[in-house]
Amino acid sequence: MNIHEYQGKSLLKKMNVLVPEGIVADSPEKAVEAAIEIQRHKCTNRWAIKAQIHAGGRGKGGGVKIAKTLEEVREFASQILGMQLVTPQTGPKGKKVRMVLVEQNIYYKGKSETLEFYMSIMLNRASGKDMIMYSPKGGMDIEKVANESPEEIFREEIDPRIGLKPFQCRKIAFNLNLSGIAFVNMVKFIKYLYDAYLEYDASLFEINPVIKAADDKIFAADTKVVIDNNALYRHREIEVMRDLYEEDPSEVEAGKFDLNYIKLDGNVGCMVNGAGLAMATMDVIKLSGGNPANFLDIGGAADSKRVEEGFRIIMKDTNVKAIFVNIFGGIVRVDEVAQGIVDACKNLGNNHVPIIVRLQGTNVDTGNKILNESKLRVHSADRLDDAVKIISEVIN
Repeated sequence: MNIHEYQGKSLLKKMNVLVPEGIVADSPEKAVEAAIEIQRHKCTNRWAIKAQIHAGGRGKGGGVKIAKTLEEVREFASQILGMQLVTPQTGPKGKKVRMVLVEQNIYYKGKSETLEFYMSIMLNRASGKDMIMYSPKGGMDIEKVANESPEEIFREEIDPRIGLKPFQCRKIAFNLNLSGIAFVNMVKFIKYLYDAYLEYDASLFEINPVIKAADDKIFAADTKVVIDNNALYRHREIEVMRDLYEEDPSEVEAGKFDLNYIKLDGNVGCMVNGAGLAMATMDVIKLSGGNPANFLDIGGAADSKRVEEGFRIIMKDTNVKAIFVNIFGGIVRVDEVAQGIVDACKNLGNNHVPIIVRLQGTNVDTGNKILNESKLRVHSADRLDDAVKIISEVIN
């Protein structure tokens, strides 16, 4: 589950990770109030006004502004709130900004230079170990750094049996070319950050940039936090942070019926039971010359009602030119799936989108009989290569 920057920083703060003081606001007036409150505590005369959406690259789209006066705080908050912010990660439609984070200035003057680093923590699936990825080149696209200066990307793997050791924290700080108080503070920062990663069952912590301020304090200046959905039952305080406005409405609706659905940009909808079969089905659609319009796994305990709801969600996508149902009935009964298809077509009035159905497994004969007697526009396929031919014919 993705959470907003301000929410991620609130979690980090509880684990002793230093973050800029910030207050979230949903109106220009509240943004000014937040700036005054921050000024009172931090004696700052500059503020960052940051759009709160689940996407990176906000600054490139005009979603991050630096205000030097309270008048500018109001002006920038007015500009950002309500805007349809387009970034490289939102797609051309962008996302509507409903909140801004008003934050203290951490690019203040001091005895030393302000530096920006990149740091993230995630699971390296190849090794089965947590990995800290970091670079002395922060504040920019890490993909660009990896392509142009791969030698500037460092990785430190953590054996889960022994955890993060102090020498590893020191190694990271050394590779970031730090010394003195900044070195000591970075070692603490890394330890606290990894503690937070474990405590909250995160699948990703990405801090870009990590700031070494002019007084050698180390800040998490920007934060992307992704929590493992499977662990949310242990973190009810995080579960309530979910922002449905930031998610695809179809995916939110699918979740209400325990459907594993992800919207894609193709023209062939697919309904499958089992993640592995779903991936194979998407490959079949590509082989047919089409593109998958979604990933939809109805699960092993699906009934006719769940199948009907799955169809309802698929058919809301106006790009869908055909629907491929590929079911192997082990636990799920094929006749239940067939009845769900019939009910969905009748209730939704589908008479224009061709349906390709491949059914195998428990009660398959009964399922095929239900479809044959329904007189629906259904194309049956016994084999995957048969399905490829039919899909190719109906979409071309």
